[in-house]
Amino acid sequence: MLSPLASIHPDARLAEGVTVDPFTTIAADVEIGEGTWIGPNVTIMNGARIGAHCQIFPGAVVAGIPQDLKFAGEQTTAHVGDYTVLREYVTVNRGTVERGETRVGAHCLLQAYVHVAHDCLIGDHCVISGATQIAGHVTIGDWAIVGGGTLVQQFVNIGAHAFIGGGSLVRKDVPPYVKAAREPLTYAGINSVGLRRRGYDDEQVYAIQNLYRLLYLGGLNTQEALGRIELEIPASTERDFAIDFIRSASRGIIKGPSKRKRDDEEGE
Repeated sequence: MLSPLASIHPDARLAEGVTVDPFTTIAADVEIGEGTWIGPNVTIMNGARIGAHCQIFPGAVVAGIPQDLKFAGEQTTAHVGDYTVLREYVTVNRGTVERGETRVGAHCLLQAYVHVAHDCLIGDHCVISGATQIAGHVTIGDWAIVGGGTLVQQFVNIGAHAFIGGGSLVRKDVPPYVKAAREPLTYAGINSVGLRRRGYDDEQVYAIQNLYRLLYLGGLNTQEALGRIELEIPASTERDFAIDFIRSASRGIIKGPSKRKRDDEEGE
């Protein structure tokens, strides 16, 4: 149902079963998939590509132009995947010439007041908790969870299945499968609960734990640790994925706990 109190440009492409509530504005260069609900007082701007069966709550803005002084009006897009939920006042800016698009994957939940800046790539099944602010060119892997009030610096990569504690400042890349917390942001173990919920068995979880023990608790620099991991941890999809991520981390990865913190934890 399309409310007569909504402003929908006649060139906008809305599939069957789309609902648009009152006082929402939808621009011309917009695509919305079947069964999606657009709540009241939502603004969908040029370049929005919204999937099927999404829910977009009041006050959200999709495909606003980038907050980047280099933006010169180029034609770019902002994608929202199928079954994704954007809660109240979420903003997803479209891309710049750098990537040409901003993309939020399928089956994601972006809670109230989340901001996703230009050229970000967010994977599938991610949860971005309330008031998190994500700067431009950030990449977040599938199944990642970012706690509320987190600030993510531009060009940071957050690995798949990572869990980041609320109120964090993310300045370095966060490897896949890990938990990160404290200030400065620090390795805090692996996301074993999340992995088991997603079907990882004990053998896979233990292998990931051993990998990160060598990396963060073995007293080695990153390159030395990667060498030992390749020698001592049997090859697997998870091992190779983590190694490739760490080796490609041009900004560097988050640090491990300090010696004092490790000693405190071992004494508990």
